[in-house]
Amino acid sequence: VHLTGIPPALSGTAREASFCLARRAKEAGIRITFDPNLRPPLWKSLDDAKEQVLYGLGHCHILKISDNEIQWLTGKEDYTDGVNWIRERYNIPLILVSMGKEGSRAYYEDKIVEIKPFLQKNTIETTGAGDTFCGCVLHYICEHGLDNLTEADLTSMLTFANAAAARITTRKGALRVMPDRAEIEKEIVSR
Repeated sequence: VHLTGIPPALSGTAREASFCLARRAKEAGIRITFDPNLRPPLWKSLDDAKEQVLYGLGHCHILKISDNEIQWLTGKEDYTDGVNWIRERYNIPLILVSMGKEGSRAYYEDKIVEIKPFLQKNTIETTGAGDTFCGCVLHYICEHGLDNLTEADLTSMLTFANAAAARITTRKGALRVMPDRAEIEKEIVSR
């Protein structure tokens, strides 16, 4: 199950249904991923947004969080300090921090792996880059599992996800123009 934000438009019964789904999935042993995907103008207050994000953290096994989201949520400027803040409160096995032009990091057990971005000189827009990154990470986890990941595994996963996210920034349309595996692998080889 993948939760991408808990949309502020969900209130009452719809929000309760989303929360029920997350609880039941966790109880059934289904892996849950969470991407806060914070869009401040959509929330009536950032306090409400924070409450909902904290709920998501309490139910996920994989967290994909952006650089600005982790700073907002934890009050920590340093991403590792922010991850440690989250880990002190929640048992999330894999935390991914997307850092835009700085690349991405994976925090898993005692491992921290950082991969530089695939910067594109012909970037059109960044819409869909985070979703593409997250989708590629989830694809990797579906193929390899979440247990016993090595630094090499995390490097491979992040490299593929960064390459795909960079590629999508060269196109308009986000999800309908996501690159396929062959195109992503070509991007990696051309680096």
